Amino acid sequence: MVNGFRKQRTLAPLASSEDRRLHEAIDRAKAGDRDAIRYLYCRYADNVYGYVCTILRDEHEAEDVTQNVFAKLMSVIGKYERRDVPFSAWILRIARNAALDHLRQRRAVPVEEVRSPETSDGSPELIGETVSEALGRVPVEQRSVVLMRHLIGLSPGEIAERVGKSEAAIHGLHHRGRAAARRELGALNARPSTLS
Repeated sequence: MVNGFRKQRTLAPLASSEDRRLHEAIDRAKAGDRDAIRYLYCRYADNVYGYVCTILRDEHEAEDVTQNVFAKLMSVIGKYERRDVPFSAWILRIARNAALDHLRQRRAVPVEEVRSPETSDGSPELIGETVSEALGRVPVEQRSVVLMRHLIGLSPGEIAERVGKSEAAIHGLHHRGRAAARRELGALNARPSTLS
């Protein structure tokens, strides 16, 4: 008894049939069952789309990103652990990351010319050769990340999955690779001009 009241034993409520169906679908999706992925899509696509739409502010792009989230779900669902977070929060985190990656790719990146267009040796072929030579001097791992990020257009998360490293490691390799490329361009007297 506590303060004259009998302490009642509370039992945890049994999981609802909807919760059981969700957990079964997740387990089947982890095993590669496309019907389970379809079930998860039907259940969460509207929530993912609405959330992505608030980030991107463009309905058409939000549709594309939502489709990409569920396409990616097939390869990342194995990482979901029921005890960590509810599935709805987990998939919205994936959607948020996908939407932010999409914004980064869409954003205009200022590009400075490597050489002045007035110089006679500023032909695209020579510029390409110079950049190629500079990149050839960058350590292989860093060069690979820089090329995957800027030439192929992969997000840091996608690169991390491909090379089997953490996303933080990819950010570090990318940063060091860009700095090394800048140094090598400087050594070849081809460093980009800075804006004044």
